[in-house]
Amino acid sequence: MPAKTVKFYQTGSFVVGNRLLPIEDRSVQADPARANSLTCGHRACQGCGEALGARYAIDAAMRATNRQMVAVNATGCLEVFSTPYPETSWQVPWIHSLFGNAPAVATGVTAAMKAKGNKDVRVVAQGGDGGTVDIGFACLSGMFERNDDVLYICYDNQAYMNTGVQRSGATPPAARTATTQAVGPEPGNVFGQGKNVPMIAMAHEIPYVATATVAELRDLEYKVARAMEFRGARYLHVLVPCPLGWGTPAADTIRIARLAKESGLFPVFEAEHGEIVDTSKIRRRVPVEDYLRPQRRYAHLFGDPPRTDVIARIQATADRNIRKFGLLEES
Repeated sequence: MPAKTVKFYQTGSFVVGNRLLPIEDRSVQADPARANSLTCGHRACQGCGEALGARYAIDAAMRATNRQMVAVNATGCLEVFSTPYPETSWQVPWIHSLFGNAPAVATGVTAAMKAKGNKDVRVVAQGGDGGTVDIGFACLSGMFERNDDVLYICYDNQAYMNTGVQRSGATPPAARTATTQAVGPEPGNVFGQGKNVPMIAMAHEIPYVATATVAELRDLEYKVARAMEFRGARYLHVLVPCPLGWGTPAADTIRIARLAKESGLFPVFEAEHGEIVDTSKIRRRVPVEDYLRPQRRYAHLFGDPPRTDVIARIQATADRNIRKFGLLEES
């Protein structure tokens, strides 16, 4: 069952905390008793989508597990900005692993809890797209194949942001990074490379797979809670814009994430045992140009002359996603 849609105009307020709503309709972030799992004092950039995504997701997981949870964190931006030794901004049991073995470490934690006879403590592994799509891909696939009782959350900012904005397997076509410069006949990252990990996870037929963005808090919180209703391997892929790497204003993180979904470039859906069970429909469809133009990593597409051919290929990808996932409401 999808997350409940709240029409904020009915409450007379658009306030993020939504405390004018009945208690049962409020988000986890509106609860004064929320865990504040990722608390103040971290060193994330202003407007960091990953910091928002991690706070939202882990707070939701803490509520869903009655605070009986261990987090395993891969090396990457999230680990670096939240735990500069000897300090930490985490208020949960938290383990730092290597760049590529967070799924394996999480599996070990789960096995340890099983050996102790502790069935209440749940395990969440998390990492960026570099540690998930590239370096940790083998460990992640193994976790899926074994159906280990772990929720893995990928915070996807579409490049290796912590080490200088290099291309990752999640970098979209035509995007400029430090290793995919806007030069030559096909500027930016080439088409046809990378991996679609949500679809790969579905191919493993694990109990639960979902995508989400930081622009839809309630949807993200719902999917974390829903994932915790399952036992076995689960995967959540969250789009988290990076102002530094994407070249967007810090204040526009939520808007950019919303445009990714509304353009069709980032389908938001749920799947159970390899079958899609629900999709988040596009409310107001926008052309991909509305999503690309505010980002400096695509500035080379809008020069003189503009690369209308490349923009058309990206639009075709969005159109295919809309058809494939049924993202538009049927008229």
